Amino acid sequence: MIFCIGNVLTPEELNWVNSHLQNGEFVDGKLTAGVGASVKNNLQLKTDSLLVQELNKVIIPALWRAQPFQMAARPKIIRDAIFSKYEPGMKYGTHIDRAMMGESYMMRTDLSVTIFLSPASSYSGGELVIENPHGEQAVKLDAGALVVYPSTSLHRVEMVTQGVRLAAVTWVQSLIRDAHQREILLDLNTAMQSIFEKHGKTPEFDLICKTFTNLLRLWAEV
Repeated sequence: MIFCIGNVLTPEELNWVNSHLQNGEFVDGKLTAGVGASVKNNLQLKTDSLLVQELNKVIIPALWRAQPFQMAARPKIIRDAIFSKYEPGMKYGTHIDRAMMGESYMMRTDLSVTIFLSPASSYSGGELVIENPHGEQAVKLDAGALVVYPSTSLHRVEMVTQGVRLAAVTWVQSLIRDAHQREILLDLNTAMQSIFEKHGKTPEFDLICKTFTNLLRLWAEV
């Protein structure tokens, strides 16, 4: 499931992040690409810098408070984001993200997240293209929005032909490992909220709430 969520960052947070990125030290993105280094052509904010730590104090809490993201991802662990920059001529060829990530601790990557930081109209190209059983889906969102998708998917970033593409990228280990189970919980949670908004607390709401809660209890890995 590919899920897009708008306005995850407030305008104030987005302005703060982008203003600080202007003075950041960017290095060759191949340094963290692993086996995908041969197809990676971008820049990345130096990961051990104090600036990355400060930026993540904005990015990560924004993800934890975003209810649609919580419903879709059911995060157990959210990894600190890396910050990428694509200038004209840069792209990231087809690759798959590592199954496990970590230094002092290891986490399983169930979901990949891209938070778009540049206005979509400020650059040409740069679409995130995600492969799925039904074909390919190209995603290019406005600044402050994100896309979350299975880390099991092959994906790429198309060449930027004009302007600059800034983005934050992170990964999630979900409480619900199985993608189909996550989608079932998302559908039930969405239906539950819709019923409550339209009709309040009804017997139907209580029944869906019971089913949702017990499935979460059954499937969650804590």
